[in-house]
Amino acid sequence: MSTYIYAVTTADHPLRLSDIAGIGEPPSALRVVRTKDLSAVVSDAPPDLRAKRRDLVAHQTVLDGLLTDGPALPMRFGLVGPDDDQVIAVLEQQRDAYLGRLKEVDGCLEYNLKVARDEQDLLLEIANERDEVRELSERTRNNPGARDEMVALGELISHEVQVRQERASEEIVARLTPASVSVAVGEPTRTHFLNVSFLIKRDEGAAFSQAVHEEAESRGDAWTLSLNGPLPPYSFV
Repeated sequence: MSTYIYAVTTADHPLRLSDIAGIGEPPSALRVVRTKDLSAVVSDAPPDLRAKRRDLVAHQTVLDGLLTDGPALPMRFGLVGPDDDQVIAVLEQQRDAYLGRLKEVDGCLEYNLKVARDEQDLLLEIANERDEVRELSERTRNNPGARDEMVALGELISHEVQVRQERASEEIVARLTPASVSVAVGEPTRTHFLNVSFLIKRDEGAAFSQAVHEEAESRGDAWTLSLNGPLPPYSFV
């Protein structure tokens, strides 16, 4: 049977798993596969594995228990290996990389920040600050058939939006980075131009949340800064 993988830990992690069940129906029993330096918490993989709420919660519960007792590299839901022997082989092959990551995330949790800005507020700022935008807007209003001007206006606005969002992203990340151990910038979402994760010391989470709140306050109501955490350090595995 295939092996479902929850996390990788150091070999000396307490691994208190007796009261925690894995995914599946009925819940699968957790077990540990080991090398000299590393352990992986695994179980049998259900044949019909899907992202059901019950299994997502079970996966998260295993990670929460592990992270309470020491560093762990959380695997994304759904990671399956052919068998235990293949998992051990990967632990041996990636020994140095895993040990380095475990040292980095020790005592830390992840906080994910997504940032959006009201579109009309941004467009108004561009119109107020760029004479060329105002001039092209006026021409297209007075001459609806001016296709070249319409194309130029659209391209100019698109460029300005990108430049301003990139600048804002750099500013926000730069201001919050000193409070973090590490930073991982992800792909923007459909509604958020900035999607970034911060690795934060466990006992500094409240201070980091306050720093994000102050950043949001300084930018005003047109900005939305959505902070999610603490989370297992998925983005730093």
